[in-house]
Amino acid sequence: MAMWDQRYEPVIGLEVHAQLLTQSKAFCSCSTKFGQDPNSNVCPVCLGMPGVLPVLNLSLVEFILRMGLATHCSVAPRSTFARKNYFYPDLPKGYQISQYEEPICHGGYVEVELEEGRWKRIGITRIHMEEDAGKSIHDLDVDTLVDVNRCGVPLIEIVSEPDIRSPREAYLYVHKIRQIVTYLGICDGNMEEGSLRCDANVSVRLKGETKFGTKTEVKNMNSFRFVEKALEYEINRQIDLLESGEQVVQETLLWDAGQGIVLPMRSKEEAHDYRYFPEPDLVPVVVTQEWTDRIKETLPEDPTERRNRFVAEYNIPKYDADILTSEKALADYFEAVIRGLKTKSEENCKLASNWTMGDVLRVINTEKIAVSDFPLPPAHLAEMLNLIIGGTISGKIAKDVFEDMLKTRESPKVIVEKKGLVQVSDIAAIETIVDEILAKNRQQVESYLSGKTQVLGFFVGETMKATKGRANPKIVNELLRKKLEGRKE
Repeated sequence: MAMWDQRYEPVIGLEVHAQLLTQSKAFCSCSTKFGQDPNSNVCPVCLGMPGVLPVLNLSLVEFILRMGLATHCSVAPRSTFARKNYFYPDLPKGYQISQYEEPICHGGYVEVELEEGRWKRIGITRIHMEEDAGKSIHDLDVDTLVDVNRCGVPLIEIVSEPDIRSPREAYLYVHKIRQIVTYLGICDGNMEEGSLRCDANVSVRLKGETKFGTKTEVKNMNSFRFVEKALEYEINRQIDLLESGEQVVQETLLWDAGQGIVLPMRSKEEAHDYRYFPEPDLVPVVVTQEWTDRIKETLPEDPTERRNRFVAEYNIPKYDADILTSEKALADYFEAVIRGLKTKSEENCKLASNWTMGDVLRVINTEKIAVSDFPLPPAHLAEMLNLIIGGTISGKIAKDVFEDMLKTRESPKVIVEKKGLVQVSDIAAIETIVDEILAKNRQQVESYLSGKTQVLGFFVGETMKATKGRANPKIVNELLRKKLEGRKE
Protein backbone atom coordinates (compact mmCIF):
# COMPACT_ATOMS: atom_id res chain seq x y z
CA MET A 1 0.00 0.00 0.00
CA ALA A 2 1.32 3.44 -0.95
CA MET A 3 2.62 5.47 2.01
CA TRP A 4 2.08 8.99 0.65
CA ASP A 5 -0.70 11.52 0.00
CA GLN A 6 -2.91 9.76 -2.54
CA ARG A 7 -3.81 13.00 -4.30
CA TYR A 8 -0.33 12.80 -5.82
CA GLU A 9 1.31 10.26 -8.06
CA PRO A 10 5.06 9.72 -8.45
CA VAL A 11 6.73 9.52 -11.85
CA ILE A 12 9.88 7.41 -11.75
CA GLY A 13 12.45 6.49 -14.35
CA LEU A 14 15.41 4.23 -13.53
CA GLU A 15 18.94 4.02 -14.86
CA VAL A 16 20.48 0.65 -14.11
CA HIS A 17 24.18 0.05 -14.66
CA ALA A 18 25.24 -3.58 -15.05
CA GLN A 19 28.92 -4.46 -14.83
CA LEU A 20 29.64 -7.17 -17.37
CA LEU A 21 31.31 -10.53 -16.76
CA THR A 22 33.92 -10.16 -19.46
CA GLN A 23 37.43 -11.41 -18.72
CA SER A 24 39.05 -8.14 -19.79
CA LYS A 25 38.09 -4.48 -19.74
CA ALA A 26 36.09 -2.61 -22.37
CA PHE A 27 39.00 -1.17 -24.33
CA CYS A 28 42.14 -2.92 -23.06
CA SER A 29 43.32 -6.36 -21.91
CA CYS A 30 43.43 -5.63 -18.15
CA SER A 31 41.59 -8.09 -15.90
CA THR A 32 38.11 -7.23 -14.58
CA LYS A 33 38.45 -9.52 -11.56
CA PHE A 34 36.86 -8.02 -8.43
CA GLY A 35 38.75 -7.73 -5.13
CA GLN A 36 42.31 -7.49 -6.45
CA ASP A 37 44.95 -5.29 -4.77
CA PRO A 38 44.15 -1.60 -5.33
CA ASN A 39 45.54 -0.13 -8.56
CA SER A 40 46.90 -3.49 -9.79
CA ASN A 41 44.60 -4.10 -12.78
CA VAL A 42 45.63 -1.02 -14.76
CA CYS A 43 47.54 -0.13 -17.92
CA PRO A 44 48.25 3.02 -19.99
CA VAL A 45 45.01 2.52 -21.94
CA CYS A 46 42.56 2.46 -19.02
CA LEU A 47 44.56 5.21 -17.31
CA GLY A 48 44.21 7.38 -20.43
CA MET A 49 47.93 8.00 -20.98
CA PRO A 50 48.81 10.24 -23.94
CA GLY A 51 49.12 8.45 -27.28
CA VAL A 52 47.37 5.19 -26.32
CA LEU A 53 44.51 3.77 -28.40
CA PRO A 54 41.47 1.86 -27.13
CA VAL A 55 40.39 -1.41 -28.79
CA LEU A 56 36.75 -2.48 -28.39
CA ASN A 57 36.14 -5.76 -26.55
CA LEU A 58 33.96 -7.99 -28.76
CA SER A 59 32.38 -9.65 -25.71
CA LEU A 60 31.03 -6.27 -24.60
CA VAL A 61 29.12 -5.96 -27.87
CA GLU A 62 27.82 -9.53 -27.76
CA PHE A 63 26.70 -9.15 -24.14
CA ILE A 64 24.74 -5.97 -24.82
CA LEU A 65 23.13 -7.59 -27.86
CA ARG A 66 21.97 -10.43 -25.62
CA MET A 67 20.43 -7.93 -23.19
CA GLY A 68 18.84 -5.89 -25.95
CA LEU A 69 17.24 -8.89 -27.60
CA ALA A 70 16.07 -10.32 -24.26
CA THR A 71 14.27 -7.03 -23.50
CA HIS A 72 12.63 -6.71 -26.94
CA CYS A 73 14.83 -3.79 -28.04
CA SER A 74 15.54 -2.76 -31.60
CA VAL A 75 19.22 -3.17 -32.46
CA ALA A 76 20.81 -0.29 -34.36
CA PRO A 77 22.73 -1.50 -37.43
CA ARG A 78 25.22 1.30 -36.72
CA SER A 79 26.07 2.87 -33.36
CA THR A 80 28.86 5.16 -32.23
CA PHE A 81 30.89 6.00 -29.14
CA ALA A 82 31.22 9.41 -27.51
CA ARG A 83 33.40 11.00 -24.87
CA LYS A 84 31.56 12.08 -21.73
CA ASN A 85 33.78 14.77 -20.23
CA TYR A 86 33.91 15.56 -16.53
CA PHE A 87 36.49 15.80 -13.77
CA TYR A 88 36.44 13.50 -10.79
CA PRO A 89 39.38 12.13 -8.75
CA ASP A 90 38.67 8.49 -9.73
CA LEU A 91 38.48 9.27 -13.46
CA PRO A 92 42.12 9.72 -14.51
CA LYS A 93 41.32 10.25 -18.20
CA GLY A 94 38.98 13.15 -17.47
CA TYR A 95 36.30 11.50 -19.62
CA GLN A 96 34.39 8.26 -19.99
CA ILE A 97 33.88 6.46 -23.27
CA SER A 98 30.13 6.01 -23.59
CA GLN A 99 27.37 6.20 -26.19
CA TYR A 100 25.20 9.26 -26.61
CA GLU A 101 23.29 10.12 -29.77
CA GLU A 102 23.52 6.66 -31.34
CA PRO A 103 23.06 3.88 -28.74
CA ILE A 104 23.19 0.27 -29.86
CA CYS A 105 19.79 -0.80 -28.40
CA HIS A 106 16.59 1.18 -28.01
CA GLY A 107 12.80 0.96 -27.71
CA GLY A 108 12.40 -2.21 -25.62
CA TYR A 109 10.42 -3.22 -22.54
CA VAL A 110 10.17 -5.61 -19.62
CA GLU A 111 7.03 -6.84 -17.89
CA VAL A 112 6.66 -7.09 -14.12
CA GLU A 113 3.97 -8.89 -12.16
CA LEU A 114 2.42 -6.38 -9.77
CA GLU A 115 0.12 -8.92 -8.18
CA GLU A 116 -1.45 -12.26 -9.04
CA GLY A 117 -2.39 -12.10 -12.71
CA ARG A 118 -1.79 -8.36 -13.17
CA TRP A 119 1.22 -7.38 -15.25
CA LYS A 120 2.68 -4.02 -16.19
CA ARG A 121 4.90 -3.24 -19.15
CA ILE A 122 7.73 -0.79 -18.42
CA GLY A 123 9.41 0.71 -21.45
CA ILE A 124 13.16 0.79 -22.00
CA THR A 125 14.34 3.95 -23.75
CA ARG A 126 17.84 2.72 -24.54
CA ILE A 127 20.64 0.36 -23.55
CA HIS A 128 24.12 1.58 -24.31
CA MET A 129 27.74 0.58 -23.77
CA GLU A 130 30.22 2.49 -21.64
CA GLU A 131 33.21 2.04 -19.35
CA ASP A 132 33.18 2.33 -15.59
CA ALA A 133 35.06 4.91 -13.53
CA GLY A 134 37.31 4.09 -10.58
CA LYS A 135 36.41 4.13 -6.91
CA SER A 136 37.02 6.80 -4.28
CA ILE A 137 37.38 5.47 -0.73
CA HIS A 138 36.23 7.99 1.88
CA ASP A 139 35.55 5.92 5.00
CA LEU A 140 39.11 5.86 6.37
CA ASP A 141 40.93 7.98 8.97
CA VAL A 142 43.11 9.39 6.19
CA ASP A 143 42.57 11.53 3.14
CA THR A 144 40.40 10.10 0.37
CA LEU A 145 42.08 7.23 -1.48
CA VAL A 146 41.50 6.25 -5.10
CA ASP A 147 41.45 2.74 -6.56
CA VAL A 148 41.46 2.78 -10.37
CA ASN A 149 41.10 -0.98 -10.87
CA ARG A 150 37.49 -0.43 -11.94
CA CYS A 151 38.42 2.15 -14.61
CA GLY A 152 37.53 0.73 -18.01
CA VAL A 153 35.45 -2.20 -16.71
CA PRO A 154 32.64 -2.67 -19.26
CA LEU A 155 29.15 -1.53 -18.35
CA ILE A 156 25.78 -1.42 -19.96
CA GLU A 157 23.34 1.28 -18.90
CA ILE A 158 19.65 0.40 -19.11
CA VAL A 159 17.48 3.52 -19.15
CA SER A 160 13.76 3.05 -18.52
CA GLU A 161 10.89 5.21 -19.68
CA PRO A 162 9.24 7.24 -16.85
CA ASP A 163 6.57 4.53 -16.61
CA ILE A 164 7.08 3.55 -12.97
CA ARG A 165 4.43 4.81 -10.55
CA SER A 166 5.48 3.48 -7.15
CA PRO A 167 8.55 2.34 -5.19
CA ARG A 168 7.15 -1.20 -5.34
CA GLU A 169 7.07 -1.11 -9.13
CA ALA A 170 10.64 0.19 -9.08
CA TYR A 171 11.67 -2.70 -6.82
CA LEU A 172 10.04 -5.22 -9.16
CA TYR A 173 11.61 -3.62 -12.22
CA VAL A 174 15.15 -3.71 -10.81
CA HIS A 175 14.57 -7.28 -9.62
CA LYS A 176 13.45 -8.23 -13.14
CA ILE A 177 16.49 -6.55 -14.73
CA ARG A 178 18.76 -8.43 -12.32
CA GLN A 179 17.01 -11.70 -13.12
CA ILE A 180 17.45 -11.15 -16.86
CA VAL A 181 21.16 -10.21 -16.73
CA THR A 182 21.97 -13.18 -14.49
CA TYR A 183 19.95 -15.58 -16.68
CA LEU A 184 21.89 -14.28 -19.68
CA GLY A 185 25.16 -14.82 -17.83
CA ILE A 186 26.37 -11.29 -18.56
CA CYS A 187 26.40 -9.89 -14.98
CA ASP A 188 26.48 -11.46 -11.51
CA GLY A 189 23.85 -8.98 -10.27
CA ASN A 190 25.68 -8.28 -6.99
CA MET A 191 24.37 -4.89 -5.83
CA GLU A 192 26.53 -4.85 -2.68
CA GLU A 193 29.73 -5.16 -4.74
CA GLY A 194 28.47 -2.57 -7.20
CA SER A 195 28.17 -4.81 -10.23
CA LEU A 196 24.51 -3.78 -10.46
CA ARG A 197 23.78 -0.15 -9.60
CA CYS A 198 20.61 1.87 -9.80
CA ASP A 199 19.90 5.61 -10.04
CA ALA A 200 16.37 7.00 -10.05
CA ASN A 201 14.82 10.13 -11.55
CA VAL A 202 11.82 11.06 -9.37
CA SER A 203 9.09 13.67 -9.59
CA VAL A 204 5.55 13.97 -8.26
CA ARG A 205 2.39 15.52 -9.67
CA LEU A 206 -1.28 15.73 -8.77
CA LYS A 207 -3.27 12.84 -10.16
CA GLY A 208 -4.81 13.77 -13.49
CA GLU A 209 -1.94 16.10 -14.42
CA THR A 210 -0.09 15.27 -17.63
CA LYS A 211 2.86 17.60 -17.16
CA PHE A 212 5.85 16.21 -15.25
CA GLY A 213 6.95 17.84 -12.02
CA THR A 214 10.51 18.92 -11.23
CA LYS A 215 12.64 15.82 -10.92
CA THR A 216 15.50 14.89 -8.65
CA GLU A 217 18.06 12.15 -9.15
CA VAL A 218 18.58 9.69 -6.30
CA LYS A 219 21.84 7.69 -6.19
CA ASN A 220 23.60 5.20 -3.91
CA MET A 221 20.81 2.60 -3.65
CA ASN A 222 22.78 -0.63 -3.37
CA SER A 223 20.02 -3.11 -2.53
CA PHE A 224 16.46 -3.83 -3.63
CA ARG A 225 15.18 -2.80 -0.21
CA PHE A 226 17.04 0.51 -0.36
CA VAL A 227 15.60 1.26 -3.81
CA GLU A 228 12.12 0.98 -2.31
CA LYS A 229 12.92 2.87 0.90
CA ALA A 230 14.82 5.71 -0.81
CA LEU A 231 12.06 6.32 -3.33
CA GLU A 232 9.40 6.23 -0.61
CA TYR A 233 11.32 8.87 1.32
CA GLU A 234 11.93 11.11 -1.70
CA ILE A 235 8.30 10.97 -2.86
CA ASN A 236 7.10 12.08 0.58
CA ARG A 237 9.80 14.78 0.76
CA GLN A 238 8.70 16.29 -2.55
CA ILE A 239 5.00 16.17 -1.62
CA ASP A 240 5.73 17.87 1.72
CA LEU A 241 7.57 20.67 -0.11
CA LEU A 242 4.70 21.24 -2.52
CA GLU A 243 2.09 21.13 0.23
CA SER A 244 3.98 23.79 2.21
CA GLY A 245 4.12 26.08 -0.83
CA GLU A 246 7.79 25.49 -1.61
CA GLN A 247 9.32 24.29 -4.85
CA VAL A 248 11.23 21.09 -5.58
CA VAL A 249 14.81 21.89 -6.57
CA GLN A 250 16.31 19.87 -9.40
CA GLU A 251 19.33 18.25 -7.79
CA THR A 252 21.26 15.04 -7.32
CA LEU A 253 20.68 13.28 -3.99
CA LEU A 254 22.43 10.45 -2.18
CA TRP A 255 20.52 7.85 -0.16
CA ASP A 256 21.95 7.57 3.36
CA ALA A 257 20.87 4.10 4.49
CA GLY A 258 22.09 4.67 8.05
CA GLN A 259 19.86 7.71 8.61
CA GLY A 260 17.12 6.58 6.22
CA ILE A 261 17.15 9.94 4.38
CA VAL A 262 18.37 11.47 1.13
CA LEU A 263 21.12 14.10 1.26
CA PRO A 264 22.02 16.69 -1.39
CA MET A 265 25.02 15.86 -3.57
CA ARG A 266 24.87 18.73 -6.07
CA SER A 267 22.30 20.86 -7.84
CA LYS A 268 21.84 20.38 -11.56
CA GLU A 269 22.73 24.04 -12.06
CA GLU A 270 26.13 23.30 -10.56
CA ALA A 271 26.55 19.97 -12.35
CA HIS A 272 29.13 19.61 -15.07
CA ASP A 273 28.19 20.04 -18.70
CA TYR A 274 29.38 16.71 -20.03
CA ARG A 275 30.23 18.20 -23.46
CA TYR A 276 29.70 14.95 -25.31
CA PHE A 277 31.58 14.69 -28.57
CA PRO A 278 32.33 11.75 -30.89
CA GLU A 279 35.08 9.41 -29.69
CA PRO A 280 37.81 9.90 -32.31
CA ASP A 281 39.71 6.69 -31.56
CA LEU A 282 36.90 4.17 -32.09
CA VAL A 283 35.10 3.34 -35.32
CA PRO A 284 31.30 2.85 -35.42
CA VAL A 285 29.91 -0.52 -34.32
CA VAL A 286 28.17 -2.24 -37.23
CA VAL A 287 25.75 -5.06 -36.36
CA THR A 288 24.49 -7.25 -39.19
CA GLN A 289 21.18 -9.09 -39.19
CA GLU A 290 23.13 -12.36 -39.36
CA TRP A 291 24.99 -11.44 -36.17
CA THR A 292 21.74 -10.51 -34.41
CA ASP A 293 20.07 -13.76 -35.49
CA ARG A 294 23.03 -15.79 -34.23
CA ILE A 295 22.90 -14.10 -30.82
CA LYS A 296 19.13 -14.60 -30.62
CA GLU A 297 19.56 -18.37 -31.09
CA THR A 298 21.83 -18.53 -28.01
CA LEU A 299 19.40 -16.80 -25.60
CA PRO A 300 18.24 -18.92 -22.66
CA GLU A 301 14.61 -19.54 -21.83
CA ASP A 302 12.95 -16.39 -20.46
CA PRO A 303 12.59 -16.53 -16.63
CA THR A 304 8.83 -15.94 -16.71
CA GLU A 305 8.32 -18.53 -19.45
CA ARG A 306 10.39 -21.00 -17.46
CA ARG A 307 8.32 -20.36 -14.34
CA ASN A 308 5.10 -20.99 -16.26
CA ARG A 309 6.57 -24.17 -17.74
CA PHE A 310 7.51 -25.46 -14.28
CA VAL A 311 3.90 -25.01 -13.14
CA ALA A 312 2.49 -26.72 -16.24
CA GLU A 313 5.06 -29.49 -16.68
CA TYR A 314 5.81 -30.44 -13.07
CA ASN A 315 2.47 -29.48 -11.47
CA ILE A 316 4.17 -27.53 -8.70
CA PRO A 317 2.53 -24.43 -7.14
CA LYS A 318 3.29 -21.03 -8.66
CA TYR A 319 4.87 -20.02 -5.33
CA ASP A 320 7.40 -22.84 -5.70
CA ALA A 321 8.06 -22.01 -9.34
CA ASP A 322 8.67 -18.34 -8.50
CA ILE A 323 11.38 -19.28 -6.00
CA LEU A 324 12.93 -22.01 -8.12
CA THR A 325 13.26 -19.79 -11.19
CA SER A 326 14.45 -16.70 -9.30
CA GLU A 327 17.98 -17.64 -10.34
CA LYS A 328 18.97 -19.59 -13.42
CA ALA A 329 21.46 -21.73 -11.50
CA LEU A 330 18.76 -22.76 -9.00
CA ALA A 331 16.29 -23.57 -11.78
CA ASP A 332 18.97 -25.62 -13.53
CA TYR A 333 19.71 -27.50 -10.29
CA PHE A 334 16.04 -28.28 -9.71
CA GLU A 335 15.54 -29.57 -13.25
CA ALA A 336 18.64 -31.75 -12.94
CA VAL A 337 17.13 -33.28 -9.77
CA ILE A 338 13.85 -33.88 -11.61
CA ARG A 339 15.71 -35.66 -14.44
CA GLY A 340 17.22 -38.01 -11.86
CA LEU A 341 13.87 -39.14 -10.43
CA LYS A 342 12.76 -42.64 -11.44
CA THR A 343 9.14 -41.51 -11.71
CA LYS A 344 8.11 -37.88 -12.31
CA SER A 345 4.66 -37.89 -10.71
CA GLU A 346 3.16 -34.70 -9.31
CA GLU A 347 3.88 -35.93 -5.78
CA ASN A 348 7.53 -36.68 -6.58
CA CYS A 349 8.08 -33.36 -8.36
CA LYS A 350 6.66 -31.57 -5.31
CA LEU A 351 9.04 -33.57 -3.11
CA ALA A 352 11.97 -32.39 -5.25
CA SER A 353 10.67 -28.83 -5.06
CA ASN A 354 10.36 -28.97 -1.25
CA TRP A 355 13.90 -30.25 -0.79
CA THR A 356 15.40 -27.74 -3.24
CA MET A 357 13.54 -24.77 -1.75
CA GLY A 358 14.00 -25.96 1.81
CA ASP A 359 17.22 -27.81 2.58
CA VAL A 360 19.28 -26.81 -0.44
CA LEU A 361 18.47 -23.09 -0.13
CA ARG A 362 18.93 -23.26 3.64
CA VAL A 363 22.55 -24.34 3.19
CA ILE A 364 23.14 -21.80 0.42
CA ASN A 365 21.76 -18.93 2.52
CA THR A 366 23.43 -20.02 5.77
CA GLU A 367 26.83 -20.49 4.15
CA LYS A 368 26.33 -17.41 1.93
CA ILE A 369 27.45 -19.27 -1.16
CA ALA A 370 26.34 -19.20 -4.78
CA VAL A 371 24.11 -21.98 -6.07
CA SER A 372 26.99 -23.06 -8.29
CA ASP A 373 29.10 -23.62 -5.14
CA PHE A 374 26.55 -25.87 -3.42
CA PRO A 375 28.55 -29.04 -2.71
CA LEU A 376 25.95 -31.74 -3.47
CA PRO A 377 25.47 -32.62 -7.12
CA PRO A 378 21.82 -32.82 -8.17
CA ALA A 379 22.30 -36.51 -9.01
CA HIS A 380 22.97 -37.24 -5.31
CA LEU A 381 19.88 -35.38 -4.16
CA ALA A 382 17.79 -37.22 -6.77
CA GLU A 383 19.24 -40.54 -5.60
CA MET A 384 18.24 -39.74 -2.02
CA LEU A 385 14.72 -38.75 -3.10
CA ASN A 386 14.41 -42.04 -4.97
CA LEU A 387 15.23 -43.82 -1.72
CA ILE A 388 12.38 -41.93 -0.01
CA ILE A 389 9.99 -42.59 -2.90
CA GLY A 390 10.86 -46.30 -2.94
CA GLY A 391 10.33 -46.64 0.80
CA THR A 392 13.98 -47.47 1.54
CA ILE A 393 14.32 -44.55 3.96
CA SER A 394 11.83 -42.24 5.65
CA GLY A 395 11.72 -38.49 5.25
CA LYS A 396 13.07 -38.13 8.79
CA ILE A 397 16.03 -40.39 8.10
CA ALA A 398 16.61 -38.51 4.85
CA LYS A 399 17.32 -35.35 6.87
CA ASP A 400 20.21 -37.14 8.60
CA VAL A 401 21.41 -38.63 5.31
CA PHE A 402 21.38 -35.15 3.74
CA GLU A 403 23.61 -33.77 6.52
CA ASP A 404 25.98 -36.73 6.16
CA MET A 405 26.14 -36.14 2.40
CA LEU A 406 27.20 -32.54 3.07
CA LYS A 407 29.96 -33.67 5.45
CA THR A 408 31.31 -36.69 3.59
CA ARG A 409 30.31 -35.99 -0.05
CA GLU A 410 29.39 -39.69 -0.24
CA SER A 411 26.37 -40.90 -2.18
CA PRO A 412 23.16 -41.49 -0.19
CA LYS A 413 23.16 -45.22 -0.94
CA VAL A 414 26.64 -45.61 0.56
CA ILE A 415 25.62 -43.67 3.69
CA VAL A 416 22.39 -45.66 4.16
CA GLU A 417 24.24 -48.98 3.83
CA LYS A 418 27.13 -47.93 6.09
CA LYS A 419 24.86 -46.74 8.91
CA GLY A 420 22.14 -49.37 8.51
CA LEU A 421 19.44 -46.79 7.95
CA VAL A 422 17.18 -48.85 5.72
CA GLN A 423 13.56 -48.21 6.65
CA VAL A 424 11.72 -51.01 8.45
CA SER A 425 8.61 -51.97 6.49
CA ASP A 426 8.05 -55.39 8.05
CA ILE A 427 4.45 -55.10 9.27
CA ALA A 428 4.80 -57.87 11.87
CA ALA A 429 7.92 -56.30 13.40
CA ILE A 430 6.31 -52.85 13.57
CA GLU A 431 3.07 -54.31 14.97
CA THR A 432 4.96 -55.84 17.89
CA ILE A 433 6.45 -52.47 18.79
CA VAL A 434 3.06 -50.71 18.40
CA ASP A 435 1.46 -53.19 20.79
CA GLU A 436 4.18 -52.52 23.35
CA ILE A 437 3.71 -48.74 23.05
CA LEU A 438 -0.06 -49.02 23.54
CA ALA A 439 0.36 -51.33 26.53
CA LYS A 440 2.76 -48.89 28.22
CA ASN A 441 0.56 -45.84 27.71
CA ARG A 442 -2.96 -46.84 28.86
CA GLN A 443 -3.84 -43.30 29.96
CA GLN A 444 -3.15 -41.91 26.46
CA VAL A 445 -5.15 -44.77 24.96
CA GLU A 446 -8.14 -43.78 27.12
CA SER A 447 -7.73 -40.15 26.00
CA TYR A 448 -7.89 -41.24 22.36
CA LEU A 449 -10.94 -43.38 22.97
CA SER A 450 -12.66 -40.43 24.68
CA GLY A 451 -12.31 -38.37 21.51
CA LYS A 452 -8.89 -36.74 21.82
CA THR A 453 -7.65 -38.09 18.48
CA GLN A 454 -4.66 -35.75 18.44
CA VAL A 455 -3.03 -38.22 20.85
CA LEU A 456 -2.30 -40.32 17.78
CA GLY A 457 0.73 -38.08 17.16
CA PHE A 458 2.12 -39.08 20.55
CA PHE A 459 1.91 -42.78 19.68
CA VAL A 460 3.51 -42.21 16.27
CA GLY A 461 6.36 -40.33 17.94
CA GLU A 462 6.92 -43.05 20.53
CA THR A 463 6.94 -45.76 17.86
CA MET A 464 9.43 -43.85 15.71
CA LYS A 465 11.59 -43.27 18.77
CA ALA A 466 11.55 -46.97 19.59
CA THR A 467 12.63 -47.84 16.04
CA LYS A 468 15.22 -45.02 15.94
CA GLY A 469 13.25 -43.39 13.16
CA ARG A 470 13.50 -46.40 10.86
CA ALA A 471 9.89 -47.58 10.91
CA ASN A 472 7.85 -46.80 7.81
CA PRO A 473 5.65 -43.87 8.97
CA LYS A 474 2.77 -44.86 6.70
CA ILE A 475 2.62 -48.36 8.17
CA VAL A 476 2.95 -46.98 11.71
CA ASN A 477 -0.01 -44.63 11.21
CA GLU A 478 -2.17 -47.32 9.63
CA LEU A 479 -1.48 -49.86 12.40
CA LEU A 480 -2.09 -47.38 15.21
CA ARG A 481 -5.38 -46.17 13.74
CA LYS A 482 -6.54 -49.72 13.15
CA LYS A 483 -5.73 -50.88 16.68
CA LEU A 484 -7.07 -47.79 18.44
CA GLU A 485 -10.28 -47.66 16.44
CA GLY A 486 -10.69 -51.40 17.03
CA ARG A 487 -10.79 -50.76 20.78
CA LYS A 488 -13.88 -48.55 20.34
CA GLU A 489 -15.96 -51.49 19.26
